[in-house]
Amino acid sequence: MGPFFAMKTQFYILLSLRTPGGFENYGHFDFGHDREAADKLFTQLEGSKELTDRCILHIDLMETVNLLPVKIKTICCTLDQFARNSKLIAREIFKQKNLKDWVW
Repeated sequence: MGPFFAMKTQFYILLSLRTPGGFENYGHFDFGHDREAADKLFTQLEGSKELTDRCILHIDLMETVNLLPVKIKTICCTLDQFARNSKLIAREIFKQKNLKDWVW
C-alpha cells in the first residue's frame, strides 16, 4: 500500500480538565470504528452542553480521520457527574470489548 491509503475513522471519548494554562487532556476511552456505539454512549453521559468559564471538566466525543482529531461533541460536568460518567463509560467499553461475541 502506498502512503496515502484510506484509514478508517476511529472514535474515542477524550477527558480534559482546566488548568491555569488551559485545558489539558488526561485520558481517553477508545471505541474503535463504532460510531453508533460511541454516539449512543455519549448521549447517556451526565453534564451540560453549555460550556462556561466555571466548567473545569470536559468530556469530548472525538473522531480521528487520517490521523487528524476532530471534536464532535463536548459536555461539561461536575466531579460527581464525572464519577458516574466514568463508571458508565468503563462498563460500556467492557461490554463492547468482551461481550460482543456472546450469545444471550
